[in-house]
Amino acid sequence: MDTLSDQTALADKLSAPFNAIVSRHRASLMPMLGGSAPAARAALANDEAVRKVAVFCYPLLPGIVRLAIKEHVFIGFVMNNRERLLARLTTETPATGI
Repeated sequence: MDTLSDQTALADKLSAPFNAIVSRHRASLMPMLGGSAPAARAALANDEAVRKVAVFCYPLLPGIVRLAIKEHVFIGFVMNNRERLLARLTTETPATGI
């Protein structure tokens, strides 16, 4: 993952599955980041909180993605892209129904 094109390719592969996980598991993820949108925004600066979210989300990725992307790479990706990836948690309203 040395080149910018490698990092962009990784972002393309992981962004959609990660966003789907964040949408489905918002209720489980928010307490890891403080429970409310303002607290979650503040927690994005906390490496430990973001790492917890990444560790929680990795097993929820599709199996084929987990085969291609090892956990430490995924955690690094989430840590480096936390604002963009976790913005959904701080802006979306909780899903109703289903």
